Parts: sequence; C-alpha cells; structure tokens
Amino acid sequence: MVKDNFFFRAEDETDFMPIIPIHEHDTEQDKHMVIPDHLPILPLRNTVLFPGVVLPITVGRDKSIRAVNDAYKLDKLIGVVAQKDANMEDPGAADLCAIGTVARIVKLIKMPDGGTTIIIQGKKRFELLEMVSEDPYFKAGIRLLPEDEVPAHEDFDAIVSSIKDLATQIIQLSPNLPTEASIILKNIENPSFLIHFVSSNMNSELAEKQSLLEINDTHERAEKLIQILQRELQFAELKDKVTSKTRTEIDKQQRDYFLQQQLKSIKEELGGDTNEREINEMKKKAELKKWPESARNLFKTGIEKLERMHPSTPDYSVVYNHLDLMLDLPWEDYTADNYDLKHAKKVLDIDHYGMAKIKSRILEYLAVLKLKGDMKSPILCFLGPPGIGKTSLGRSIAHAIGRKYVRVSLGGLHDESEIRGHRKTYIGAMPGRILQNIRKCKSSNPVMILDEIDKIGNDFRGDPSSALLEVLDPEQNNTFYDNYLELEYDLSKVLFIATANNLQNIQPALRDRLEIIDLSGYAVEEKVEIAKRHLVPKQQEAHGLAKVKLKINDRVLEKIIENYTRESGVRELDRQLASVMRFQAKEYATKGKIKSTLTLADVEKILGQARYSNEIYKTANMPGVAVGLAWTYVGGDILFIETILGEGKGDLKLTGNLGNVMKESASTALSYLQANARKFGIDPVLFQQKSIHIHVPEGAVPKDGPSAGITMLSSLASAFTGRKVKPYVAMTGEITLRGQVLPVGGIKEKVLAAKRAGLREIILCWQNEKDVLEIDSQFIKGLEFHYVKTMQQVLDLALV
Repeated sequence: MVKDNFFFRAEDETDFMPIIPIHEHDTEQDKHMVIPDHLPILPLRNTVLFPGVVLPITVGRDKSIRAVNDAYKLDKLIGVVAQKDANMEDPGAADLCAIGTVARIVKLIKMPDGGTTIIIQGKKRFELLEMVSEDPYFKAGIRLLPEDEVPAHEDFDAIVSSIKDLATQIIQLSPNLPTEASIILKNIENPSFLIHFVSSNMNSELAEKQSLLEINDTHERAEKLIQILQRELQFAELKDKVTSKTRTEIDKQQRDYFLQQQLKSIKEELGGDTNEREINEMKKKAELKKWPESARNLFKTGIEKLERMHPSTPDYSVVYNHLDLMLDLPWEDYTADNYDLKHAKKVLDIDHYGMAKIKSRILEYLAVLKLKGDMKSPILCFLGPPGIGKTSLGRSIAHAIGRKYVRVSLGGLHDESEIRGHRKTYIGAMPGRILQNIRKCKSSNPVMILDEIDKIGNDFRGDPSSALLEVLDPEQNNTFYDNYLELEYDLSKVLFIATANNLQNIQPALRDRLEIIDLSGYAVEEKVEIAKRHLVPKQQEAHGLAKVKLKINDRVLEKIIENYTRESGVRELDRQLASVMRFQAKEYATKGKIKSTLTLADVEKILGQARYSNEIYKTANMPGVAVGLAWTYVGGDILFIETILGEGKGDLKLTGNLGNVMKESASTALSYLQANARKFGIDPVLFQQKSIHIHVPEGAVPKDGPSAGITMLSSLASAFTGRKVKPYVAMTGEITLRGQVLPVGGIKEKVLAAKRAGLREIILCWQNEKDVLEIDSQFIKGLEFHYVKTMQQVLDLALV
C-alpha cells in the first residue's frame, strides 16, 4: 500500500478522474445489449474500469487513438483492460490483464495538442480469449462473463451498508475530497453499482482493483472490498491525527508570531524596540572601530544573524555576547610610547632601588623603539626569590614607558581554556585570560605581567604552559587564536613580563622562549635604602602617622634587618616595620605624642628579643664542623656540616634529610680523603676502625645539590686530623675524585647570606670569581674571598 494514499485522492498522478455516476439503472438495458465476439482493445495504465462506472480517459498512444476512432465510428463499443506494468510504453498482448470491461464511448473530444479525450462507461466484464491482431491496434476475441444477481444472503444488506459507512468516513477524513461525495454514495441504491463505483474510485493498488474485478461472486467481491476499505480507513485516521497535530503546532507558532508582532508595535509606540536599539548602537560602534578586514566581515555576518533571531531564543545571547566582545577589544588601538629615556630612567629609579640590569634592558628596548619606530616586544622573565619586587617592577615599567598595565596571575592555573578561551557554544563560555585583560585595559600594547609562571598546574584537565607557547613566541603571537573569539588577534605589540622563583619548574619549551633576567636578593645596605625610601613612608601612611615626625636612622634599620629577618627580599622587613608603626600609633593615640627618633632599645622593646644571631658561628668552633653556603628559592642561606667519628668498621652514615646528589658528594669526599690520607697526615687504618657519621642540621628541611662538596671534605678532614676549621669561614663548591674544585651557581645569594650571617672569609672555585665581581663592592665590604682550584688549597685555607 502506498503510504500517502487516501480515498478519492484528487492529485493522484492518473489519467482519469472520478465522474458522478449517471444512469445507475442502465444495467437492465445492458442485458439486452448486443456485443460482438471481437472488439478493439484499449489498454489502460493506471486504473481498472468497472461495469457502470463513467471515466474520462486521455488517449495518447497512436494505437489507442486508432482503436478509439474506429470503435466510435462503428458501435462505440471497446474492450478496456489494465496493463500489468503501468510504466510500459508499448505493451504487448502478454502484458495485458486477462479480465477487462466492455465500455461504451459516451463522448469523444479532439484536443488541440493532437491527443484525444474520451468519456467511457463500463458495461460488462469479459475475458480475453485470443488476440486477433496487434496492428494497427489490438483486436481480440472475447467471452462475456456472467453477472450474478443480487445475493440473497441475509448479511448482504449489512455488508452494503458497511461499505457505504466506511466510504463516507474516509471521505470525511480526507480534506481534499468534497463532502458532496458522501451524499452521492448515500443515494446509490443498486448494490452491484455501489460496489463497482467504490472499487473504481478508492485509492488502492492497481493489482487490488484488478483482483476485485476478476471475482465473479458479488458477495465475495463485497467482503474483500470491506477489508480494503477498513485498511484505508485506519490509514486515513492516522494521517488525520498527524495532520491535526501538525496544524495545532503551526497554529501555536502563528499565534506566537502575531503576539510578537503586536508586542513589537506596542514597543515602537513607546519609543522603539530595545533589541533593535542595541543592534543599531552596535552597528554605529562598528563603523567607528579600527579593526582588520577579517574582524569586520565576521562582525557583519554575526550582526545579520542577530537581526534574524528572536531575542527569546537561547542562541541570541551567545551571538550578542560574542559581538559585544569584538566591539570591546581594542584591535588596532595602541597607546603612544614615551620615548624620553631620561624620564623612563628617573621613574624606574624612583620606584625601585638597584636592579641595574633590568633597568638597562628596558632602556635598551625603548631606545630601539625610538630609533626604529616599531619592533616586536621582547618576552622577559624576571627570575628571583620572593619579595624582591618583580611584580611591582612590571607596573613601574608600564608607568615609565607610558603604557597600560595588566597582571595575569598564573599560580595554580590548570585549564588551558583559561589561556585560549572556551568554545562560545558552551554554557558559561568566556574568552581566555589574555583577551579578557586586553579587553579590560582597552589597549593592544599594554605591559602584561604573567605572575608566577613557574607555578602553573598540569593535570588531566590540560596543560596551560603548553598553551602559553603560542602567546610567548614573537614569531607566532601576531596570530594568536582564541577559541571564544574564533578569530586571530595580534599580541606582538604586548610587552610580556613573566615572573618566577624557580627556573627548574618551567617547561623547557616555554623556558626557551623567555629572556631570563636574574634578580638577586638584596644586601643589607640595599635593604636600608629601600626601607628609608619606600617601606617606612608607606607604613607611616598606612598607620596614620604620615604627619607625625618620626625618624629611624640606618643603625636601627640594620638591627631590624640583621636580628629580626633572614630573607632575600623585604617582605618580612615590611612586616617588622608595620609592627613598629602599630606600636607608635598606639602610643600616639594614648599619649598624644611620641619620641621623634627610634632607638636600638626601642626596637628591642617593640619587637622583643632578637630572633637571629651571629654568635652561633663563634660557639660552633670544634673539629668536624664546617660552614657551607646554600641556595634556596627564597634566596641564599648558610648551613653547618657536622662530622663525628666513632668505633666501628669504616661505615658511612648520612642524616639531615639529604638528597641523592648531596649523599654522592659525601661519598666522593670520603673516597678522596681515604685515597690521599697520608698526604693529609691521616693514618689509613682509621678508615677501617672508625664509623663516620655526617649530619646537616635542620633535618626537617630537604637539602640537595653538589655545592656542599668542599664543605663536606673540610668537615671530614677536620674530624680525622683533629684540626679545627677556622672561625667565620664559609665555603661552597663541587668536588671531583681527582681533588679538583668545580664552580656552582647562586653565588650572589650565597655571598649576601654569608654577609648577613656575619662571616668574614669565603672559599670559592676560581671560576666563580666573575660572579663575585658582578656584586656591588660596597655590599660585600669586609668579606675576604679565596679562589681555589684544588682540595689541597681548600684544606690549607680552611683548617687551623
């Protein structure tokens, strides 16, 4: 069954249309009709003609036209049969059904296009016996089939009534059929004609109609017709249900549309639609915007899409927010750089004390910009311990060169979408941190601080440090792609400055893109200057003492620095000065006045007893104890290495939370000392009779690295020879089994730590001399440096 069939479907692609039956009672006259044994045959493609039914037929084939013309001239009788295959253009005798209907040609009409239309009425069923001729048209011998009288079955009237009811229901459910058709059905009184009329006009398969025609028994034919009609009724009901549902949805949409139009009209009366006003404002902004052609085209596409959308649809806000971002981004808007190098140097000197290397690098960058007018911004990385002013230096640089300043905190960042943005189709999607900050500062060439770049997270959610590779590559960042923006953005004019405490935690590929500038910790003298210029005035202002006369001299500041802080930066010093100011504020609020000058005794009264002391280096003077220098991410520090010998079998024990490299340094020192025992006046037998224990105090703190090598050897040699290590002597350097001393890193931090601790002599590898020369001589005043190449020289200098 064809799925979209329905009863009496008017638009069906057939060559006939149903005609209202006339002369329903011609059946009585047809009984006396003389029908010859041989008739011209007219094949029909798409339908079956039943006795009594009137049909218009358009005849197009030459054979059929000749057959119709000859029949019309004679007795107007013609045999009508259905083709087995409707698609066959030129059927043969074998392609025709065996049972057909004798028809009378009621009317023949010649058409302007050369075709012929006839109106025929079925008379009697016949059977094709033999085909007499096929040229110029089909002519065959026929045998008329007997027509049963109206059956006398008790249920036949009920069957006929059911056929009428089913056909009427199908007509009512089919919107394309006129309701008058049901009136015609009710007025048909002849049961046989009713069966033939309904069979002819129902929309079922050709084979089904042919099978109805071939049934001789009228009762059997009526029962089969009921089965077909019931199936057609079910399908018509289903289709009507689907159509009604669709119509309801369309009606709701039309209702919503009309209401929206009315709402739009009301808004226009009240002063215009808000959404239209917003879109028009966006268009005005876009006309004044300086942006690349690709951005202009994308905005144009987006605004056209927005105009077609209804504000209540979910995608409206997505498209609106995306266009809003495009309008807010500065694109080709840049701030003018201040190329006055003297002014820039003055600003940098006022804001930060020292840091000559960084200031020189910024001035070089400005000088090239001044000469060339344009260059790709460098990607700088300030590396140093906490609290020395790396982040604040970035703000100072922006101030010096006249650019906007933005800061992106990367500490703990674990999602690469925070850098590149999310796809805008996600709920809560937003651009990445880079574009967000550029949008906020309204400039495409700001100074952008990427703070704590060494503390970026890395887990299953993504690797932000890999996303930063594109941002921090001068060859790529002019086409930075943000997932939310869906467009390339030029970051090449942004001056990126990263800050880090530990270079080892930065991904190697990312580290390769950074221009590393080391920032060492401050010497005591530098801290005094920083305190006088910045920290003391800041804390006075913060505690309401800006207008009160209060002087803190250099000696008092030195005491606070040496006795109450142990750091490379100045954060702890700032906190101690805050404690002093709080005490002074309390005094002033209570008594109405304070002492104008802070004394050493006042410091001890306010801050309590000294937390750190250099006396430990005097009391620790005993054989087996040496002082080493260490580097940590918070700056330089000093550490003791203690060695003690006990009765045993020459085994070595190491304690103090040491790493593998430090343990290997101890084993190397012991092996070298054992191999050269006689040279240093040590009995070789001792190495077999004594157990050796090396301990590094502050066991809770992990320690590692090769720089304690010469300190361990000095401690071992002191323990085995009984000679003490000179007081106030510190050392750092790596050793080899051949007794050579190798250079180590972090020299400035280590030297300043020794200076803070009150040490007087430092033993270093001769290759580290260049690092000492970079330190300002006034900061290491009072320190004596010994540069060595071999362990023999170390022991000669270190042991008493």
